[in-house]
Amino acid sequence: MRILLALALLPALAQAQPTPTVEALARGVDAKVLAWRRDIHQHPELSNRETRTAALVARHLRALGLLDVRTGLAHHGVSAVLRGARPGPRIALRADMDALPVTEAVDLPFASRVTTEYRGQTVGVMHACGHDAHTAILLGVAEALAGQRERLAGEILFVFQPAEEGAPDGEEGGASLMLKEGLFERFRPEAMFGLHVWSALHAGHIGYRSGPFMAASDSFRISVIGRQTHGSRPWGGVDPIAISALLIASAQQVVSRELDISTLPVVLSFGAIDGGIRNNIIPDRVDMIGTIRTFDEAMRQDVFRRLARIAEHTAAAHGARVEMSLPDPGGNPVTVNDPALTARMLPSLRQVAGKDRLHELGLVMGAEDFSYYAREVPALFFFVGATPPDTPLDEAPSNHSPHFFLDEEALRVGLRAMLQLVSDYGLLAADS
Repeated sequence: MRILLALALLPALAQAQPTPTVEALARGVDAKVLAWRRDIHQHPELSNRETRTAALVARHLRALGLLDVRTGLAHHGVSAVLRGARPGPRIALRADMDALPVTEAVDLPFASRVTTEYRGQTVGVMHACGHDAHTAILLGVAEALAGQRERLAGEILFVFQPAEEGAPDGEEGGASLMLKEGLFERFRPEAMFGLHVWSALHAGHIGYRSGPFMAASDSFRISVIGRQTHGSRPWGGVDPIAISALLIASAQQVVSRELDISTLPVVLSFGAIDGGIRNNIIPDRVDMIGTIRTFDEAMRQDVFRRLARIAEHTAAAHGARVEMSLPDPGGNPVTVNDPALTARMLPSLRQVAGKDRLHELGLVMGAEDFSYYAREVPALFFFVGATPPDTPLDEAPSNHSPHFFLDEEALRVGLRAMLQLVSDYGLLAADS
């Protein structure tokens, strides 16, 4: 298995050239990272339900002899500290562990067959965003560095986070709850690093952006309350389905006609509509949920105000009313990469990916709750390409798709990138 893996990786190794120490450390755990990723992929768990994954992580961190292994943070979060033999910087590394309510459509020998209940429906569960890769990579970093304590100068906080995709209705979770429960009280890092595999880059490539990188995200709920009637007598009631259709169409005017998106982008999307149960009954209620993505606080508040106005007036014009939660609790702020830290660590990413495979990206409308850590300490978050080289990027299934496919070259690159960042930040003695 190790020989076949090494042979398969030879072309990639010729293009990416981490320092000899980093390459040696990474080679020592490559096979384990691959096995961990496949195991976690086959056993995915939804947000705030990551019991098996958290137990696997905690067991391994204890076996490595890491200090202060804490479990149960934000329900299923795990953290631990690796202390070097000599004093030096204090940094943190983060991976997220949760999966999505998506039924896997990829034909893999380790594909997920897990199902569960989500919002009253039976759904599949899949690592359709790649958090299985993130967890496996950070486990590999922990193992590679745990054997280097005598060479380490400083301390590393390993953060394995639940619920990055958002806590279930009525629950708290994710990065904000880990911080609220004291993640940084006993160990406050001077810098923090995180990565995300990304389908919009080919495997072997790395993407970054200094300053604002990923959008703030807010979810919303709008319910249109009408009056139920027989489908053959629509005049006998107030049709919330027809009104909801008008509301959704009108809401698109907020972005396309009412905001100056020449300055910064904005997205307003409806993600689910639930109303009615029978073909000949017009129901009395339709419930809708959606997401808003922004980069500016004033624009964010403007979207809330305009969407609320459209919802209220559209409903009232047709004899209905609305109930709204706008925004829902638990949104994420803008993910901002510290400019000084980004500039300092770019040579490390270039060392791993190569000059032609390191890309400065535009603003990304996806969101990340890594943003909460980045508000507390200087941070750098970057993307690792996940799409096979022979798949055109415009045809690649996106993150969150049931067809999302991770080229496992991303594991190699992510592992080496994290180790190179640790080394170049000053925690690992230079190669002799």
